[in-house]
Amino acid sequence: MNTIRTAMLLAAMTALFMGVGFLIGGSGGMMIALVIAAGTNLFSYWNADKMVLSMNHALEVDEKNAPEYYAIVQALAQQAGLPMPKTYLIDSPQPNAFATGRNPQNAAVAASTGLLQRLTHEEVAAVMAHELAHVQHRDTLTMTIVATFAGAISMLGNFAFFLGGNRDNNPFGFVGVLAAMIVAPFAAMIVQMAVSRTREYEADRRGAEICGHPLWLASALDKIARGAERIPNPDAERNPAMAHLFIINPLHGERMDSLFSTHPATENRIAALQEMARQMGDSAPRTAERKAPVPPQADEPQSAGPWGKPAAPEQPAEPARPNSNPWGRNPTGPKGRWS
Repeated sequence: MNTIRTAMLLAAMTALFMGVGFLIGGSGGMMIALVIAAGTNLFSYWNADKMVLSMNHALEVDEKNAPEYYAIVQALAQQAGLPMPKTYLIDSPQPNAFATGRNPQNAAVAASTGLLQRLTHEEVAAVMAHELAHVQHRDTLTMTIVATFAGAISMLGNFAFFLGGNRDNNPFGFVGVLAAMIVAPFAAMIVQMAVSRTREYEADRRGAEICGHPLWLASALDKIARGAERIPNPDAERNPAMAHLFIINPLHGERMDSLFSTHPATENRIAALQEMARQMGDSAPRTAERKAPVPPQADEPQSAGPWGKPAAPEQPAEPARPNSNPWGRNPTGPKGRWS
């Protein structure tokens, strides 16, 4: 089903790309656009993830230079039954994260330094579980391809005036140029929004199942949304076609749950997670026991999460909430490069 969905999306974006070419240069422009679209399809499949990581200046990390962060991703990947993805760190004060890659075997997850500094261990785990849910659902290929195409169509629209000035090649004249400049990028944006918004709720639900506590993710979304509102992300502002990849829209002025938002309203996502927490606390059984990066000793209680903290007693009427301890301030724990 995911393969069919991706193929249909590629066909739709290719047709839109060719339509822009026809508006600019007639049949000749359409053929050129077809060749460009074919090249973009191939490039997107094999290299779009690398391009997205490069645009965000992401640095790959491991258990040596980011032990806590890496251990959380590793344990959650095991919990979800996924291969260990490549793990990246983005040097940005805005708390945010995204996943990319053409399949689970070639996936990558990235978190900002702001996320690791501002969120608790539990909240970081919930965010990374959300990103692993995108990997598990194979959303990463679709969303990365859409980002590449949306950027290419927007760029083509920006150059429409210069490329479409010759009336001999442009059967629609100024109207065609105007449509290419305004309508085509807008249509690409609509496709981009539709792809992203429908996947965020599912990734929230599955991410909450992976980490076992919906309220951890609800708390994280609230903190990330407030942080993204106050703290700019220059890399995302320069490349707005990537906005839908992030767990929360990194651009300013995109907070309404409307047709023109790349993400559902954070309040609606939090409400859905709170309802999920109530259902899990009242009647739903807990998810499978999570695995800690370091197995506990025989005389120690079983760990409740990838950070290796003792499990709290069951509280069916009150689902567990994140601890208030800030990330990276445990004097006895390992330190990452963000500390």
